[in-house]
Amino acid sequence: MTRPVIAVTTSNRTGWRVFPLINLNLWITGGKGVRWGVGRVVDLDHVDGLIIGGGGDIGPELYGGKLGISAKLDPERDELERCLAEAALDRNIPVLGICRGSQMLNVALGGTLDQDAWTTYGTNRKITTILPKREVCVESETHLSLISGEKPMKVNALHSQAVDRLGDGLRISARDTGGMVQAIERIRDPFALGVQWHPEHLFYAHRQRAIFRALVTAARAYRMDRNQTRAMRTEMV
Repeated sequence: MTRPVIAVTTSNRTGWRVFPLINLNLWITGGKGVRWGVGRVVDLDHVDGLIIGGGGDIGPELYGGKLGISAKLDPERDELERCLAEAALDRNIPVLGICRGSQMLNVALGGTLDQDAWTTYGTNRKITTILPKREVCVESETHLSLISGEKPMKVNALHSQAVDRLGDGLRISARDTGGMVQAIERIRDPFALGVQWHPEHLFYAHRQRAIFRALVTAARAYRMDRNQTRAMRTEMV
């Protein structure tokens, strides 16, 4: 059986180093990535899944936030990724959001973001290293708990924004020890999971590789017109 093809959106500035890491994780877990971004050809007809990658802040106009707080905005990328997320979910294509991508998944489903999460949760909790220094507590009886287990895990969550009001059909699947939302997921098909950290950098950890394996499993189920959530839950047991 050929490998499911997963589209991976990246920024034009950092995609050259981000995509190879994500593609490595996909290859290890049975998939194959193709890099998408502003100025590149994108066509959901030719892929089985979508990863929305990390990067800078999402423009506040997408969710009714305050102008002037966010920095490092990329309106063209915002528009591309929001449209792709909406279209993928509408077409039952599974989605994984990484860091910024998790936030975009929430925004695409009508949710909002806390634009200055470190003010909300305390600047003393801010971490600036890509090393896994933040402890995350996984909610029980969620897809993430089945994928990566319920024990607390250390992750590399750096972003200054965070999920505020949940989008339609989403639930919280993990928070850090300070209460900040660190993972969200759809309850039913299409499979969609958003993690605020960067599992692609932690490919040596089986709990992080499992996140990509879950997406690849859902993408294979999508290709075969099978229930993605059921296939993922069966595969991850």
